[in-house]
Amino acid sequence: MAGAEPRTGRPWVVPTLIGLNTAIFVWTVVQAGSVNGNAAAPLFDEWALVPVLVQNGEWWRLFTSGFLHIGPIHLLFNMIALWVLGRDLEIVLGRGRFLAVYLISLLGGSAAVMLFSMPNQAVAGASGAVFGLMGGLAVVLRRLRAPAGQVIGLIAVNLVISVLIPGISLLGHLGGLVIGAVATSALVYAPVRNRTVVQAAALVGLTIVLLLLIAVTALR
Repeated sequence: MAGAEPRTGRPWVVPTLIGLNTAIFVWTVVQAGSVNGNAAAPLFDEWALVPVLVQNGEWWRLFTSGFLHIGPIHLLFNMIALWVLGRDLEIVLGRGRFLAVYLISLLGGSAAVMLFSMPNQAVAGASGAVFGLMGGLAVVLRRLRAPAGQVIGLIAVNLVISVLIPGISLLGHLGGLVIGAVATSALVYAPVRNRTVVQAAALVGLTIVLLLLIAVTALR
């Protein structure tokens, strides 16, 4: 549907991402000397998304923040969601396209935080990217004319949780959700003719727009 080559077997991008997130969590636990207090690790100071620090030139935080998690429950919830949502989506989109949607969704969540969050508020977690997968899966199901009620319900429940529970970045979730849906739409609704070129151009264009929006915040 997205132009991916037919294949069998298990996805490997999703478990690789889970392994990477888990390894970084363990690293922060070792640095902090605490499982529940791992946010005290120096890596959080270097990698967490803090808008004012990004404005000062620390651009890597837009992506590195998506691989940090505050405590084991935060990590567990995000990794379970990544596995449940991502394993089928990776097969449908193909490895490269799936990874692109994941990373662009992560950037979309960071862009929303940059544009609308408090300058000194620190944000961390893969939730923006995970919400992007929710949006992407909803688009795929609609493209296949399959029931999407469960996914839409899941999105609604998670947005309500984002509002009700303090400390959760609703902006990052919304940004990832919207950008994930847009990126996936560009893949699954691309014309058959020159499909790969159109898909690549759409994803690159979307990335440029996000980076420009982020750059605007640096000029404020």
